Amino acid sequence: MMRTFALLNSVSLALAGTVLFDGRFNDMTSSAELDAWSFSNPVGPYQYYIHGPDTAASYVNLDPTFKNPADTGSSKGVKISLTDNAFWNGQNMRRTELIPQTSAAINAGKVFYHFSMSRAATNAPSESHEHQIAFFESHFTEMKSGWQSGAPGTTDPLLRWVVSGSTEWNVTWEADVWHNVAYEIDFSAGSVAFYHSTGADDLALTVPAVPVSASSDGKDWHLGMLELPRDGFPFVNEDIFFSGVYIESGDITLSVAGPGGASSPAVSSSAAAVPVATSTAAPVAASSSVAAVPVSSSAPVVVEPSSPIPTPVSTPAPVETSIEASSPSTIAISSPVATPVASSPAVLVPEPSTTFSTAIASATSTPVEDDDEDCEYYE
Repeated sequence: MMRTFALLNSVSLALAGTVLFDGRFNDMTSSAELDAWSFSNPVGPYQYYIHGPDTAASYVNLDPTFKNPADTGSSKGVKISLTDNAFWNGQNMRRTELIPQTSAAINAGKVFYHFSMSRAATNAPSESHEHQIAFFESHFTEMKSGWQSGAPGTTDPLLRWVVSGSTEWNVTWEADVWHNVAYEIDFSAGSVAFYHSTGADDLALTVPAVPVSASSDGKDWHLGMLELPRDGFPFVNEDIFFSGVYIESGDITLSVAGPGGASSPAVSSSAAAVPVATSTAAPVAASSSVAAVPVSSSAPVVVEPSSPIPTPVSTPAPVETSIEASSPSTIAISSPVATPVASSPAVLVPEPSTTFSTAIASATSTPVEDDDEDCEYYE
């Protein structure tokens, strides 16, 4: 029996993919190490330049409690925060992001970008703002949450997987649920597929390959969160958690334990997709005839069509709100700038309990280019 188990485990390990980039923070003791990074001193596993003016500990923190407990291949996870001054390079959007620093071919052939992500009930990402998460600068694939620009209503509780502006999968984003994700990106064939699971469950192919113009220079995948401003909706403190971050080629590792974890079975990337079901939720109008692929989830799925539009663009008229807080004043937020995507019907949630006194520049109609070329926005 023991010999059989050992043989099976050896086969699993033999099938595991080749790790091209390991971003699991196992070699870091503190986020303070990020402060030493610069373009002239490129130390550590990540480029760290998209953040506010304070030290790294104000926006990035490492701790074993910040990881998926099933991710035994990681010694710790990361908490990425958006605070009252998390503004980079004079922009009016909040950003805290890490970019893999590697010369490996993470932008060629077929590769798998792995990560697990979660939120807590405290400092949850606002459902009234659009968030771009774990995204490429061309936005050919990314996660999104919150109200999407141009959508009806004022809030949106969904976590989405988006391909070139089109929502291909979504689920209600509950607190303290670990969502395990792998983007299967085929840079040669021009496609991207979506693997997903929750908690300790193995990854499963959830959305088969979708055609896309996949391109990357190998230093434009942003692990973190970008939040767009919105008139009438002040920014509040927000946290998001990641663990199990790595990029591999070959056969995909399905175990959430990851390479080097307690178990790491892998299967060929040609595995069949998990059966999916069409959502029965009421559709929301969108601007394109390109339909998203319906899939099943643990909550009602609303998958809407929308067209790929450069992020971000101007938004509807401002909506006024009033939020009480311990601080006597609130931030003046500019008109939102975002890529419109389909949204679920409005869901009312309690208003945030924290506001900030820092003012943010108002948007105008003059477009400018972001210095790291990740999006066009308006100042």
